[in-house]
Amino acid sequence: MAETLTLKTDDETPRQRLDRWLAEHSGIEALSRSRIKNLILDGQLSCDGQQETDPSSMVRGSAVYQLILPEAAAAQPEAEDIALDILYEDPAIIVINKPAGMVVHPAPGALSGTLVNALLAHCGDSLTGIGGVARPGIVHRLDKDTSGVMVAAKTDIAHSRLSAMFAAHDLDRRYHALVWGMPGARHGTIDAPLGRHRNDRKRQAVMERGRHAITHYKTLRDLPPFGCLLECRLETGRTHQIRVHMAHLGHGVMGDPLYGRPKRAGQMPDNRSRTALAQLRAFPRQALHAKTLSFAHPVSGAEMDFSADIPADMTGLIALIDTAITERGLPQ
Repeated sequence: MAETLTLKTDDETPRQRLDRWLAEHSGIEALSRSRIKNLILDGQLSCDGQQETDPSSMVRGSAVYQLILPEAAAAQPEAEDIALDILYEDPAIIVINKPAGMVVHPAPGALSGTLVNALLAHCGDSLTGIGGVARPGIVHRLDKDTSGVMVAAKTDIAHSRLSAMFAAHDLDRRYHALVWGMPGARHGTIDAPLGRHRNDRKRQAVMERGRHAITHYKTLRDLPPFGCLLECRLETGRTHQIRVHMAHLGHGVMGDPLYGRPKRAGQMPDNRSRTALAQLRAFPRQALHAKTLSFAHPVSGAEMDFSADIPADMTGLIALIDTAITERGLPQ
């Protein structure tokens, strides 16, 4: 279980950086300043009941600080017999179609049921550990609620070479996304740097001094008056990149709880559309699917191309929109 460390200050408490003061007064030898800093950035510290996310801020006098210490993750993930949708496998790599709802690797709050647990059971001792004990074989990731094509490495050489390809953006990744509204241009490029949101450490945001990020998009289908189906090609691969870039463009991904910005009933032209909109807004995840992944095989150098069909929940969402459009008598 997580533990809560409570520390109180008074009017005589010296003013100094919060992370330094906590490190000096925590009474826990193993709790380093860098560990405390990361806990603060992750939103685990409160001051008088209010979340404190800036480790460089000054300690306040006559205050009560509470630092949550999450339960440590297991040192070694355990193999679990979880079914995998395997698109391809050889002695060096395995390519799978990850379902929405599956976390890629163990982390606090998700120590089992992950892709890593499934891969350990399927691959056994062949799975490389170069990614660290918590992420064996993992060379890239998809968000928990994003479905689609992923590749994992089964040897150290494959892991090293695939990691280099992802770092150099020397592969092709295309996603299908259902977004709210229709961009003015049917295709385009979003070149907007991304960084961690200043006030919410779980979110990313477009910011001037963020990391270089480029997404190319093109419209596959218009679905008026609700939105459209886009193909998004990643030139870079930042956390939440497509989700943040589309929201920045004013066309957030349907179902996205962080960035989606769904349409409002008042924007709908009639009652049928408003009824359909209520169902669309209830979609339980971001409507984002990693459709294709292409790269050179890390051992043979052969060109590899993989594709996974849009899952049933997203096709059902498109069918719902099609029905609403048909009932309104609009061309599709």
